[in-house]
Amino acid sequence: MYILQFEEYIKFANDNPSSYLATVEDAQPRVRGMLMWFADKTGFYYNTGATKELYNQLQANPKVELCFFDPKTPNMKMMRVTGKVEFVNDLELKKKLVDARPFLKQMGLTPENPNLILFRVPKGEAYFWTMDTNMDPKKKITFG
Repeated sequence: MYILQFEEYIKFANDNPSSYLATVEDAQPRVRGMLMWFADKTGFYYNTGATKELYNQLQANPKVELCFFDPKTPNMKMMRVTGKVEFVNDLELKKKLVDARPFLKQMGLTPENPNLILFRVPKGEAYFWTMDTNMDPKKKITFG
């Protein structure tokens, strides 16, 4: 039996960084499109602003679900990830983020700015879904 390795999930996320992130606010689900920064063995990395509702929702309830979709696949392959957000206060990593995303500088955000929020999903569960496996039981992996 072929067992998927976490590296395949990381590759899928990095190949399809336009994703959806779901939170909960007062028992109401909230979902938004997000551009993941990157994924590696330490998690799935995103950023937001401290003044955004997303940040408040994550502070109140760090549980999230991510959904990545590859529109180029004929069977509509997607990957879902569930886990808890961890805020990352690493100045060197924030410097790399600002360098990688020049629009942050245009918004007046610097690595030192407390309004620049970096977060990741470091552990949780993930699984792939396709039209071909639509009715099959989910084959989840645990990571982190």
